[in-house]
Amino acid sequence: MFKDGIGESSEFSGFHPWVNLIYYILAIGITMFSLSPWFLTATFVLSWTYSVLLKGRGTVKLNLIFSFWTLVLMAVINVIFTHEGVTVLFYLNDNAITMEAFIFGLSAAVMLVSVIIWFVSFNVVMSADKLIFIFGRAAPVLGLTLSMIFRYVPLLKERFAEIRMGQACLTGNQKKSRIARIRQFGKEVSILVSWSLESSIESADSMEARGYGLRGRTSFHLYRFTKRDLLLLLVMCGLGAVVITGAVMGKTTVWFYPEYVLRRFDLMTGLTLGAYVLLLALPILIDISGEVRWKRSGLAM
Repeated sequence: MFKDGIGESSEFSGFHPWVNLIYYILAIGITMFSLSPWFLTATFVLSWTYSVLLKGRGTVKLNLIFSFWTLVLMAVINVIFTHEGVTVLFYLNDNAITMEAFIFGLSAAVMLVSVIIWFVSFNVVMSADKLIFIFGRAAPVLGLTLSMIFRYVPLLKERFAEIRMGQACLTGNQKKSRIARIRQFGKEVSILVSWSLESSIESADSMEARGYGLRGRTSFHLYRFTKRDLLLLLVMCGLGAVVITGAVMGKTTVWFYPEYVLRRFDLMTGLTLGAYVLLLALPILIDISGEVRWKRSGLAM
């Protein structure tokens, strides 16, 4: 399951697009306002888990590299430019390097990494068809733009891999000098840019010919809002309401300046954290249970 990832065939992806979108609005929106170490740990671990579940173990290396450098850079930059805080670690060119600034930079970096990794799974679950279905009538340009943005990087990677494979077949595996490799790379990038520009023009002409964005235009889709969608939506909204209530009461954040103060872990904090963990873990539980049912049914063979 975690080796190659389950991708768009996941059980959670089979729910109605509005259910998927509302989940990510809650998950990403609440994460952006949660700086408590308990909540940061929850969103960081679960965002990683779900991205690996959907995209496989191959995404671990990329996530590790991105997470490490983001954590280091944000922590270092914050302590260099922010000198607030009462706990001085040492002085650098007569500027105080404080523990509070370091902790704030580290916390903000974990929050940013978590949000971006949530968008990694968002890009898998929320396909272009779903985005166009949601925004197609109310804001067709926005729907098309969002679908192109989230599809842009994976599409370029696929095309570049195809171009590189084709060039390798033409030139063989002969050893080349560094200059020759640079020239070959430039040639491949040039092919990629030309291919992408030509494809975008064809897509624009094709969608214009089909009347995309015109008033009164109808579209075909297979999405139906069922009872299971309603049930999951109610569960998500209930958990989200508990977490938002806790966030309004200040249970998801801490004080960094002038002194780092962690709020007392009381009953409301525990309820908020429990609801937050369960909310974020919903698609993981749904997908794992779907895979287990699939394997037990014997159809997987």
